[in-house]
Amino acid sequence: MSSKLHYLEVVTPEVSSVCKTYIASLNVSFSGPVTELGGARIAELPEGGMLGIRPPMHDAEEATTRPYYLVDDIDAALERASAQGALVAVPPIEIPGYGRSVGL
Repeated sequence: MSSKLHYLEVVTPEVSSVCKTYIASLNVSFSGPVTELGGARIAELPEGGMLGIRPPMHDAEEATTRPYYLVDDIDAALERASAQGALVAVPPIEIPGYGRSVGL
């Protein structure tokens, strides 16, 4: 089963500043906020995958970076991760236009 980094999510209260940094360093451009992805501004990366920069969705959410991997079979990947002790924080959900996602 193969996997690759598909989406890198950066949560920050400084969305504009962080986007400017990535624009300058990676020569990418960002979309406007995408509701389905928590208001993230999205950049398509030249080697594939996406970079999403978004503000915290509530006061308790801290700044963080989360990688999301594209796998052939999310259910099988989730079973393997669970068998190795991963805690399922969010069960698989369908994100319209983006596929199924899970938080571990």
